[in-house]
Amino acid sequence: MQLITLTKYKFMSKIEIRDISIIFGNEKTKARKMLDEHKSKQDILKATGCTVAVKNANLSINEGEIFVIMGLSGSGKSTLLRCINRLIKPTSGEVFIDNINIIRIPDKELLGIRRKKMSMVFQHFGLLPHRSVLSNVAFGLELQGIDKTKRLNKAKQSIDIVGLKGYEEQKVSELSGGMQQRVGLARALANNPEILLMDEAFSALDPLIREQMQDELLELQCKMQKTIVFITHDLDEAIKLGDRIAIMKDGEVIQTGTPEEILTNPADKYVARFTENVDRGRVITAASIMIKRPVTVRLQREGPEAILRKMREKNLFALPVIGKNDEFIGEIRLRDVIKLREKGEKNIDSIIFTEIPSVLENTTVEDMLPLLNKVRQAIPVVNEKGQLAGMVSPSSVIIEMTGKDKVEINEIIQNAIDL
Repeated sequence: MQLITLTKYKFMSKIEIRDISIIFGNEKTKARKMLDEHKSKQDILKATGCTVAVKNANLSINEGEIFVIMGLSGSGKSTLLRCINRLIKPTSGEVFIDNINIIRIPDKELLGIRRKKMSMVFQHFGLLPHRSVLSNVAFGLELQGIDKTKRLNKAKQSIDIVGLKGYEEQKVSELSGGMQQRVGLARALANNPEILLMDEAFSALDPLIREQMQDELLELQCKMQKTIVFITHDLDEAIKLGDRIAIMKDGEVIQTGTPEEILTNPADKYVARFTENVDRGRVITAASIMIKRPVTVRLQREGPEAILRKMREKNLFALPVIGKNDEFIGEIRLRDVIKLREKGEKNIDSIIFTEIPSVLENTTVEDMLPLLNKVRQAIPVVNEKGQLAGMVSPSSVIIEMTGKDKVEINEIIQNAIDL
């Protein structure tokens, strides 16, 4: 494999995983050849006794994002994570961190990157049970030979960040599971790493504590903006935490995307089955289901006759009104346009309903549902400048919330919208 000249090549991302394959067993060369020939894991195991843990994985992880790698047991997710800090050396492929190929660097340089750039949080905490909270959090800094006063001050700051101030002298063995995981997180944060690797970090916790830790991690990330690689087998957890998600199966990365992209456009039947029980209303946003470039009325350019023609052609009984810069102004309704024409008036200003709720493109379906009875035709979607980006029909909202098709929701729509 030809090495990349790092001085000439710049990555956009914080972590690049390129064509990583990991094979366990004695006949790796034969197994690698069979892998190149697109043989299955089962065929390779039978012929060589080797296990293909990861197969030609490619990932690009951006700086400051929570990137979730998820899959069922045996999918290769935790094995792939351990390549990022080279706890496992891949059979083939490259891992770059800030343009540095950590697969090729000497052990001494790798040790420096591990100590200064990244930290890891484990499922079962990995703490020293008979030491105090403060001693556990400072332990990694102690191994680095950092002065005692300095490392204790850093440890105290980290303890404060995770909400354990006052517990510094408590023995770890005396703490609850959730508090122990906070200690593990504080220890990982103590050396202020750029990258945080979290391997099933909340899986051993009770459901309520687990949800609380998820919320706290999101709050911490708002302040810290670390690059976090989070491993889980739980899709709900992945959707809640992940800016982007990679789904693995049998050592392969099946799909990578935002939670919304994976729900709305699953790569195959496996991903579709994985996502079928997810509460889509909390994930799908207006941007995914809106009608782009909808029929509109432009203020001061169109009179009643032109507006009625548009409504009849498209079988619409309300239209959004926009200004000269496409800003959303309000809504105009069929019956009012008819009355205006009967009066012989041309100016539509008097019949524009300006108290019409609009939503941003990232508004979820769940948050749009209460608005259905406040609009006549559809929910306007605006961008951050207040310009009309699209319209969300009531049927789209109800389909996402209920899973019903258009035929089934006709009656629901009649009850939800005051015609």
